[in-house]
Amino acid sequence: MLNVLSVLLAVGLLTLMIAWGKVQPLIAFVIAALVAALLLGMPAAKIPGAIEKGIGDLLGSLVVIICLGAVFGKLIADSGAARCIAATLVRRLGLSRIPVAMTVTGFVVGLPLYYNVGFVLMVPLIFSLVYQSGRPAVALGIPLLAGLSIAHGFLPPHPSATALVAAVHADIGKTLVYGLAVAIPTLIIAGPVFAMSLRHIRAQPAQMFRHTEVPDAELPGAFNSFATALLPVALLAALTLVTLARPELSKPLAFLANPLVVMLLSYFVAIWTLGLARGKTLPQVMHSAQEALREIAPILLIIAGAGALKQVLIDSGVSAELGSQLSHMPVPPLVLGWAVATLIRICLGSATVAGVTAAGVVGPLVESSGCDPNLMVLAVGAGSLMCSHVNDSGFWMFKEYFGLSLKDTFRSWSLMETLVGVFGLLFVMLLSVWVK
Repeated sequence: MLNVLSVLLAVGLLTLMIAWGKVQPLIAFVIAALVAALLLGMPAAKIPGAIEKGIGDLLGSLVVIICLGAVFGKLIADSGAARCIAATLVRRLGLSRIPVAMTVTGFVVGLPLYYNVGFVLMVPLIFSLVYQSGRPAVALGIPLLAGLSIAHGFLPPHPSATALVAAVHADIGKTLVYGLAVAIPTLIIAGPVFAMSLRHIRAQPAQMFRHTEVPDAELPGAFNSFATALLPVALLAALTLVTLARPELSKPLAFLANPLVVMLLSYFVAIWTLGLARGKTLPQVMHSAQEALREIAPILLIIAGAGALKQVLIDSGVSAELGSQLSHMPVPPLVLGWAVATLIRICLGSATVAGVTAAGVVGPLVESSGCDPNLMVLAVGAGSLMCSHVNDSGFWMFKEYFGLSLKDTFRSWSLMETLVGVFGLLFVMLLSVWVK
């Protein structure tokens, strides 16, 4: 019991430092890890080594994949491929089916782009359609932003999902396939279906978001945009399905199925199809990569800090103790993982922080309970999106960009994120009936 209280005190200190003191997350995680180690009775001489090991082990398996995902997504955005995808879907589906087009756009664009990048990129598109169609901005925006959020929380190569895959020893390909099965019905409910109840909310967007037409000649083609943006997802999913159907091919395809190889190959293809083949020079394309790496650095530091706290919990033995205690509770392990992530999300605000912090607790739970690690990644991902409120940057971005009151922001944005978390868990539990 004393060990559990020590962990709660350390996590409470972490929450206080980040949420109230605005301490940089890496520093806050390291301080919390030091406090936890001392309270749990770890020998002082071993504490720095444990922190360094935790940072190195977690980043070592993730840094290249996450950085490649960042530069790939940045190239998709800077080349105009993301806008081409959105424009093509709206044109093909027509103005009468704009909510459906917005839903598909958010999900497709959200696969290669990190959430904040996708948000800033897509908001002008939302408002341009508002001005063209006369429809309420919130009702049009929520389906698209739900797609971005679900891709960010559930699916690799986004940072939280990728870190969770490493922490619980899941298979990134299976997680992606299962994640798609969970994400699509969740998106339908939290996106276009929920948006139907938001038509009375009136947004007051800034004039700066009035649309400026971009000549079609400056955008890549539709096939090029879709094929390149979806290439890493298609490769990972296809190789996973092949190895599931033909297990004897697992070893021969192991190199190609490695996420690092898939992301590197996809990036090379994107450099050619969206850069060099369209008249850009290699230095111009690499400038986009430099910007992306600057943007991803804070996320890598968060993951590094979470690795430090996770290793202290493991080396002190309390992680295994918590996993054993939780596994004996009369609650399904997937629900427990979801609840842990939800609690951290409510306290800290960041979905990424919630996901990677929960990994230190649910890792031993997966081992002791025998539940499917791929489903645990998705359950924690669903919990990490729950109950977005005033300590979440996404909450304020949505409020300010759409010009909403706090009440309407809670009614639309916060409720959408909560629907994503609740129905995400529901569909994970349904999937667990078939996945053994």
